[in-house]
Amino acid sequence: MNDSLRNFFDEHLKLVLDKMPPRVHELIDHVPLHVEDYPSVETMAELGVRRRDALCGLYTGVPLSERSASEPPMLPDVVTIYREGILSQSTNNRNEVIVEELRRQIHITILHELGHHHGMDEQDLAELGYD
Repeated sequence: MNDSLRNFFDEHLKLVLDKMPPRVHELIDHVPLHVEDYPSVETMAELGVRRRDALCGLYTGVPLSERSASEPPMLPDVVTIYREGILSQSTNNRNEVIVEELRRQIHITILHELGHHHGMDEQDLAELGYD
């Protein structure tokens, strides 16, 4: 990904984050938000993803619904969003990024992955419109 496209994405990510409610920012303080261009080969293999632009985000950690007070989590909680996947979802058939769709996809992806942190599965998130 070239620097211009990366900067374009990051500017819109900042705008989306600025409009999110304080509670989302509190969650991000506890579950850091990482931004990468695309998933690693290892992540893709682990998830069975064939194209690197097919994945928009990933939650890693132990969901709150699966935690035990007697056992600390093994991995830190992290939400990662992938620029290429989100841009792919936001591009029309002429390969133009639709800005409103880009912002919507960023918003949905962040909330989707934070939902996984709270123990929601794909069906739960789809019912909320975060699929």
